[in-house]
Amino acid sequence: MGSSLSNLTENGSGNGVPGLGDIPESCVACVFLYLTPPEICNLARLNRAFRGAASSDAVWESKLPSNYHDLLHLLSNPQVYQTLSKKDIFALLFRPLPFDDGHKVAWVDRVTGRVSLSISAKAMAITGIEDRRYWSWVPTEESRFNVMAYLQQIWWFEVDGMVKFPFPPDIYTLSFRIHVGRFSKRLGRRVSYFDQTHGWDIKPVRFELTTSDGQQASSESFLDDTGNDDPSGNHKRGSWIEYKVGEFIVGESDPPTEVKFSMKQIDCTHSKGGLCVDSVLIIPSELKGRRKTGLLK
Repeated sequence: MGSSLSNLTENGSGNGVPGLGDIPESCVACVFLYLTPPEICNLARLNRAFRGAASSDAVWESKLPSNYHDLLHLLSNPQVYQTLSKKDIFALLFRPLPFDDGHKVAWVDRVTGRVSLSISAKAMAITGIEDRRYWSWVPTEESRFNVMAYLQQIWWFEVDGMVKFPFPPDIYTLSFRIHVGRFSKRLGRRVSYFDQTHGWDIKPVRFELTTSDGQQASSESFLDDTGNDDPSGNHKRGSWIEYKVGEFIVGESDPPTEVKFSMKQIDCTHSKGGLCVDSVLIIPSELKGRRKTGLLK
C-alpha cells in the first residue's frame, strides 16, 4: 500500500499506471485556484509539478485581496515589494501591517485572503485621557498593541475614533474590545480586580458607527450585567469581550471608506470606573461568525 501511494506521487510507476507526476502543471494550477492557501502549501510537497503550480503567480493572485497594492503602500518602502512573486506578497500580507505610528494594524486572513483591521485606544479621542485622576495607560501582553487604557473613575465617559482605509469589497463587523475590571499576574496566575468597577450596571453604554457613504449602526449594552454572560458564553467580568457596534458594506475600495465610531455613557447622574479599553476590531462579518463558532482562530 505504501509503495503504491509513493508511486502515485511520481511519474508513471513503470508498469503503465499513471501517477500524480504525470498531471501537467497547468492543470494542477487550475485545481489550486479552488483551494485555500494552507491546502496549496500542503500539496506542494507531493512532487515537482505540484511545487511548480504552487508557485504560480496566477494561483496566488487569486488568493490576494483585490486591492493588495494598497496594502503594500502601508509598508515603509512599498516599491521594494512590487517585484516579489505573488506567493511572497501573500506571505508578507498575512503578517500584521502596522500604520499610523503603529496605532493601527491591518492583516490578510491566511485562509480566505480577506482583510481585517485593529485600531488601538491610542488612536482614539478619549475624554479625560490626559488626567491621571481618571485614566492611565497600562502595559499588557494581552493587547496586540501592548498597551491599554484603564479608567479609574469618571462621570462623562466618551471614546471616539476614525479610520480611513481602502477596505476591499465585503461586509464588515465593527466591535470594541473591552475588559471590565483590571488584572495582573500573581505567582504566574492571572488575577482580576473589581474594587474600582462601578456604574456600568446602572445605564447602558451606547455604541455607534457611521461611514462616509452614509451607513449607520448603533447598539447598547450594560457592561457589568453580572447576571448574564455575553452572547459567546463568556463571563463579562474578568474577560475580554468584543462588543459589536454594527455592520457596514463596502462596494468598492476606491475611494477609501471612512468609518467613525464611538462608545459613550454621558449621563452625569452617576460615576463609573474600573474598565479597560483596548481596541476596535473591523473584521469581515463571515470571519467574525467563524471565530465565534471556533472554526477560525
